[in-house]
Amino acid sequence: KKGGGAAEFVEDAPKLSVDKSKWQGIAVYIDHVDGRIHPVSFELLGKARELADKIHEQVYALFMGENIGSGAEELRHYGVDKVFVCDKPVLSQFNIEIYAKVFENFIRQVQPAAILVGATPVGRQLAPRVAARFHTGLTADCTVLDIHENSDLVQIRPAFGGNIMAEILTPNTRPQMATVRYKIMEAPERSKEAQGVIVPLEVKEELSSRIEVLGITKKPKEKSIEHADVLVVAGRGLKKKEDLAMVEELAEALGGDVACTRPLVEAGWMDPRRQIGLSGRTVRPKLII
Repeated sequence: KKGGGAAEFVEDAPKLSVDKSKWQGIAVYIDHVDGRIHPVSFELLGKARELADKIHEQVYALFMGENIGSGAEELRHYGVDKVFVCDKPVLSQFNIEIYAKVFENFIRQVQPAAILVGATPVGRQLAPRVAARFHTGLTADCTVLDIHENSDLVQIRPAFGGNIMAEILTPNTRPQMATVRYKIMEAPERSKEAQGVIVPLEVKEELSSRIEVLGITKKPKEKSIEHADVLVVAGRGLKKKEDLAMVEELAEALGGDVACTRPLVEAGWMDPRRQIGLSGRTVRPKLII
């Protein structure tokens, strides 16, 4: 084709595969360990409320595990309209196959327009497996979320190493799915009054798995840079490892912690758990140097 460049590919306009009017509400997957809810879930409930109010729809929470009744009650203080609870002994420990089955049942019964999942180790496994079952889109590590009046979720995330912000839509399938890292969104204030209702989630199919959890080894508690109010970050400016002592001295004087960028981790100078940036930890200190 004249003037078309070396090669040209024109996509056919995709056919709408779903009736959007049948998919309503914003759902949040509640991530927890032994009933202790991960703070990212509260942050996502705040964002879900904001999005749902914009299109005049409801907020749903999906909570699965064993003996999670008190956690479900706590969720009612965070602007949820319905908390769907699946409380069974088989859900006491995370099992990807069983959790995905419950998640799939929730989607088929409730049909939410969009689902937000925390980008935790569990969320990062669960979201893509569930999205694949519905042949729908999943945008990972979103930093901004908005919604159109027709319930199309606007998912914005860094791309090409952070050089551009990509705006991603899932206009032809439902549910729309996005994962968000901890500390990206603002957590809402806990309301004194409990709102919404708790709805038992019935799963009729057998919750069996080809995976057997043999045991769980708890990680030792460690001081995390994610919770630091003050961070002193070292990067390529340091020419020798010994100079880290100055950075550590400054952090100590400020009552803060030390972090680094990727080159220092690759050089073996600092632990990967202290790395910030796109491929590191998400941090939100009050002061960063």
